[in-house]
Amino acid sequence: MMTAVMAKDAPAPRQRCVLVFSGADPSGGAGIAADILAIHAQGAHALPVITALTVQDNERVYEVLPVEPDVVLRQARALMARVTIDAVKIGIPGSAANARVIAQVIGELRAALRARPGVPVELPVVLDPVLASGHGDLLSRDDAVQALAVLLPLVTLITPNGPEALALTAPPDGPCDDPAQLAAQALLARGCQHVLITGGHDGGDTVVNRWFSSVPDQGQSWSWARLPGEFHGSGCTLAAAIAGLLAYGYPMPQTLSRAQGYSHRALASAFAIAPGQRIPQR
Repeated sequence: MMTAVMAKDAPAPRQRCVLVFSGADPSGGAGIAADILAIHAQGAHALPVITALTVQDNERVYEVLPVEPDVVLRQARALMARVTIDAVKIGIPGSAANARVIAQVIGELRAALRARPGVPVELPVVLDPVLASGHGDLLSRDDAVQALAVLLPLVTLITPNGPEALALTAPPDGPCDDPAQLAAQALLARGCQHVLITGGHDGGDTVVNRWFSSVPDQGQSWSWARLPGEFHGSGCTLAAAIAGLLAYGYPMPQTLSRAQGYSHRALASAFAIAPGQRIPQR
């Protein structure tokens, strides 16, 4: 009987990797915990760099303790020295200093890619601009909007909800028929290549997510049935899933459709760990 034998030193297939900057959530519902599971569900591997420790449960954030910027940098560089990074996902930086370090890391990664012959694709970067918890608890020691400013020109895709999109941009002068579109255009003007504004904070039985792009003739809206209840880490789930798919080089329209479908299914199957917000089944 013959058996197949693998070559002695044949290299194992390399998993696509996403470098993730985010905070640690002890409830396991948001932050790094959500990112790792959502990225894994897309077939990629998360490389978690902790930017902040938090004191929180599935409902409230009580305290944010930023990691020192040099520690954030050392975490990232240890991975960069050995692992090929296929995408970057950013959650809460924890502080303005950490945001500057993350910008530095992205610059170093992209410079290294440009130096490699035959690498035509730029490193995709996904930013989930989490400004506060669902209850309005702040998630940064500094002004979160100011802290994120240094990252906007580096972003492939930013995924704000409606209130976050408005907070990141100047309010319109006078009445405006479509403030979300105005905010998206302002974010594109600040360097973001793509903007996905999610509609979970709007009213009605349908959630409408809208994609705006700096690429001519690109853009789309998706409508999803609103699910009952509230969820912990829904934004993390969507942004991380997008990053996991972009790590494999999927086109943006296909990536956004697949990631939203995955996220909606995760929310529909969410489970409770205590009264209050449920945890998506990633």
